[in-house]
Amino acid sequence: MTRASEPSRRALLAVAVAAAAIGTAGTVAAATPAGAAHGHVGPGLVDNRAWTSYADWRTGTAKGTRALDAARPGLVIATPAGTADYTDPHTGKTATWEYGTWTSPVHRLAVPATEVIASWNAHTPAGTWLQVELTGTYSDGKATPWYVMGRWAAGDQDIKRTSVDNQKDGKSSISTDTFAIDDAASGLRLVSYRLRLTLYRTPGSGLTPTVWRLGAMGSDIPDRFTVPASTPGLAKELTVPRYSQEIHAGQYPEYDNGGEAWCSPTSSQMIIEYWGRRPTAAQLAWVDPAFADPQVCHAARFTYDYQYGGCGNWPFNAAYAATYKDLQGVVTRLRSLTDLETLIAAGIPAITSQSFLKSELTGAGYGTSGHLMTVIGFTAGGDVIANDPASPGDDTVRRVYKRREWENIWLRTKRYNASGNVVSGTGGVCYLYFPANPSAGQSEALKAVGVR
Repeated sequence: MTRASEPSRRALLAVAVAAAAIGTAGTVAAATPAGAAHGHVGPGLVDNRAWTSYADWRTGTAKGTRALDAARPGLVIATPAGTADYTDPHTGKTATWEYGTWTSPVHRLAVPATEVIASWNAHTPAGTWLQVELTGTYSDGKATPWYVMGRWAAGDQDIKRTSVDNQKDGKSSISTDTFAIDDAASGLRLVSYRLRLTLYRTPGSGLTPTVWRLGAMGSDIPDRFTVPASTPGLAKELTVPRYSQEIHAGQYPEYDNGGEAWCSPTSSQMIIEYWGRRPTAAQLAWVDPAFADPQVCHAARFTYDYQYGGCGNWPFNAAYAATYKDLQGVVTRLRSLTDLETLIAAGIPAITSQSFLKSELTGAGYGTSGHLMTVIGFTAGGDVIANDPASPGDDTVRRVYKRREWENIWLRTKRYNASGNVVSGTGGVCYLYFPANPSAGQSEALKAVGVR
């Protein structure tokens, strides 16, 4: 995602969110009439399901893996199920890996979905990596193929983390990090899915990835150019570090042509540091010491998707955040600024994705086909306080944007571009990063917006 007018390489998602209460499976139910009175968008829904507990990891089907009963439960390789060769498409190198798999139980979506986005949190020491796949059943009773949702490692010394293009079956396809029904107007939906993890390690090494969280968000809502206005309900600002992507313009062009395109990792780094985490001096040793804010360069390198050719892969950013001690990261959708107020009140900032013309967001000074910024609070009048990385310097990152303008460009699913053509909006997409052991108040806030 970039702040420029360059077309996004992602098929921006034509869906959005309404949410209210979570069921036992992590499902968000329809907005209540009271929620609608506060401007919550209906009747759309989002379904979140995550496997995080020791009991979760003991469900499903394990082949060469086992559940880890620890303070932070996870999944690890036990006795490998076998070996497999993998030829990295970005290096041409072929290597043999031991592997084990875990396949989730079938999750029936409370919201038959037009899109699904997976998220995972894991530790992958050197010599290990993982793959996440999804298969599902359509509303016509037929099955999807197994789709690769990502091949990922925290580092880049063993494989190059990558999405996989050209996955389709005539009914659905994968766009970078997102499963999407090709013709939502046909009424076809995904009604259930399973996720499969494959954990890889260097043969004979005894190493293992550890996966703490695996889940997916399914969603479906009619297209819209405008959304109902929410009523301001909070005046609060969180103290979040401020970083500009623009001061990195031209740096490390191998990562999406340098800093001008680094809105996603820059935003991620701001919130990671808000939670008190940051790379060590040893981890930053590769960065030119003449560069300010070297941790932003680090975030760009380690969120970079070698197939997508950029740092804006949503699950890769969430997974990067979770490489820091005791942090979780998820990709979800929210229904309104009221949901963001709920999070801010609990001390949880959010990274939001939006696209707009220069004339649609007063004070931004630019237009974009896709841009990430960090919401850190609200003024007494309800306007949005955002750390906008598309600012000329760190000292100008804090911005105040008009509530009504900002809410609409974030939540809409259709918009007009500079040529007057109808294109997609992001429909309330956001990243949430929060502690592995959130406080009671944080847990309640997350639950209220459909995340556990």
